[in-house]
Amino acid sequence: MTNLHSTAGSLGKTVTQIIHFTNGNKRTFSGIVTESIKQGEFTKMQLTDGRLLMVNTANVDCIEIFSEAVDQQLRD
Repeated sequence: MTNLHSTAGSLGKTVTQIIHFTNGNKRTFSGIVTESIKQGEFTKMQLTDGRLLMVNTANVDCIEIFSEAVDQQLRD
């Protein structure tokens, strides 16, 4: 079986994503556990606070991903 883990995992254990929707809206989600990202008709991801985020990928133009490890290093 091929490993289909998200490439977001290469940015660290948790990331922040800005999701740009086709209708012009955008939403920012922090604390996304990269190991939990599962892509399909709905992309599912677990947040560090226990929430499960489900995004209908048909309504998304692009997603910006930022490493939270880098953000933490800048704050220290």
